[in-house]
Amino acid sequence: MTYREAVEFGTKCLTDAGVPDAALDAWYLLQMVCKIERSYYYVHGEEDITQDAQKEYEIAVQKRAEHIPLQYIIGEQEFMGLRFKVNSNVLIPRQDTETLVEQVLKIVKPGMKVLDLCTGSGCVLISVLKNAPELTGMGSDISKTALLVAKENAKLHEVDAEWVRSDLFDNITETFDVIMANLPYIPTGEILSLMPEVRDFEPENALDGGADGLDFYRKIAGQVKDYLNPGGYVYMEIGYDQGEAVSELMRNAGFTEVEVIKDLARNDRVVKGKGN
Repeated sequence: MTYREAVEFGTKCLTDAGVPDAALDAWYLLQMVCKIERSYYYVHGEEDITQDAQKEYEIAVQKRAEHIPLQYIIGEQEFMGLRFKVNSNVLIPRQDTETLVEQVLKIVKPGMKVLDLCTGSGCVLISVLKNAPELTGMGSDISKTALLVAKENAKLHEVDAEWVRSDLFDNITETFDVIMANLPYIPTGEILSLMPEVRDFEPENALDGGADGLDFYRKIAGQVKDYLNPGGYVYMEIGYDQGEAVSELMRNAGFTEVEVIKDLARNDRVVKGKGN
């Protein structure tokens, strides 16, 4: 099997399995297995790959045909220009969430302390600290296995942060200048309608936001002021249709400067609020 034939084989298998972007995923899997770049492929496409590589590639294609997310097979995902290790214990970082990081970076100043709730892979906190290394950061998550991934990513990017296992604020004892969170916000009844890559493989506790998707926002709105320094900010990612509801929760909790911020697709993506 040549490199070109391998991509054609992978593309057909993934297309037959109903996998989106079959040709692109087939290429990424070949790139992973053979450790080649596009430029090499274009020049050497008619050369044979080794039998071991062919077997490994066929196994990888079969996994993707079962709708296992490409990122879990490859073991990484790009976010804010950085490569993050991921596995089935953490939510796959998404470009939409870069809006959260970008908004936080607009207001942080040297010496501030930031907390990232539901940190997962650590991509949000690590990206903030990588771009503003003069901050002090803490990431928390209820999942022990997720924190192991976050710690590995922090080491990979040479970022110094504290990691705490906590169900929201249960084990948090400090106060912060900025609290940010990418919370579970999918309504329970909508989980089954998600694409199989998300529904069947990403951690459900990172997706399920309760009956209306707002359970975690209610909890945070009722507790967050106890962990926020005077004049501190809260930034939370939201679903595209949750801006008004989350803004009302924040205003009712006494926050000012409440604002809904859109992502690049012009969907509501982040709610910001300032404490007293």
